Amino acid sequence: MDLPAAGHEPVLIREVLDQLALKPGDVVIDCTLGRGGHARAMGERLGPTGTLVGLDVDPNNLAFAQERLRGLTCSVRLFHANFAEIDDVWTEIGEPPVNAILADLGLSTNQLFDERYGLSFAQAMPLDMRIDPRTARNAANLVNEMREDDLANVLYELAQERFSRRIARKIVEARRLSPIHTTDRLAELVRSAIPTHSSSKSRGGARAAEKIDPATRTFLALRMAVNRETENLAALLERAPRLLKQSVGSGGRLGIISFQSTEDRMVKQAFRSAEQTGLVRVLTKKPLSPTDEELAANPRSRSAKLRVAARL
Repeated sequence: MDLPAAGHEPVLIREVLDQLALKPGDVVIDCTLGRGGHARAMGERLGPTGTLVGLDVDPNNLAFAQERLRGLTCSVRLFHANFAEIDDVWTEIGEPPVNAILADLGLSTNQLFDERYGLSFAQAMPLDMRIDPRTARNAANLVNEMREDDLANVLYELAQERFSRRIARKIVEARRLSPIHTTDRLAELVRSAIPTHSSSKSRGGARAAEKIDPATRTFLALRMAVNRETENLAALLERAPRLLKQSVGSGGRLGIISFQSTEDRMVKQAFRSAEQTGLVRVLTKKPLSPTDEELAANPRSRSAKLRVAARL
């Protein structure tokens, strides 16, 4: 497919800007800088007295964003860091009251099609999936070394893969013959383990075609496991609200964009818990989704959900 000019099209920009209520002089932390799309739009609202802080675990995207943000008049400080390390970054910048924090939990489109990351089953790539080069174990380590039951549990718990045990068994059988080192080989193994991928007929007639590639959930679960995505999100949700500026009615705001149910559920539950303890007020009782206009321009935005909370 053709990539956008910047390698990625940021989602829900208008909603992010409206909900975070940014103004000149604010301090903003973009926890998932990516290709700098959200950051540039936010930075343009901060003016010369504002500060934009960006974090990203991917040095390649960090370098690209640095160039993209050069024209901003606000102060820009960028860090190679995971958003679970937001406390350390906040200390490094002098512990200012923060007016807004944004995290977009989706991958950048450019990462999906760059073989350095080993994320796609659309073509043969080394089976890696690490977004942060500091991460020690890659996806090949997991599929070749994990116990069958543990691998099945990862697939089921992180991606709700109902054929997790079939898939894990198939992977273990295959790796006894030779290690699995490429994305295309893993994808074929997964497809062969899922009966509904067959074009044969069942009692009810032709089997319904899969709406997504059968390998999708396995690849999602492995990527999440390799990059410790749920653990890092839990750390962000616990730490970020406490860094926001306190002010009844105009406290700092935290926005999280998620793309799949496990993450959205974590955000929803964390916001609700923080609201019950009087730490924040939830501003989006239901998550905001892309408009029809955005969906037409960027179909990849279809699963995006934005939730926002304000510090009390």
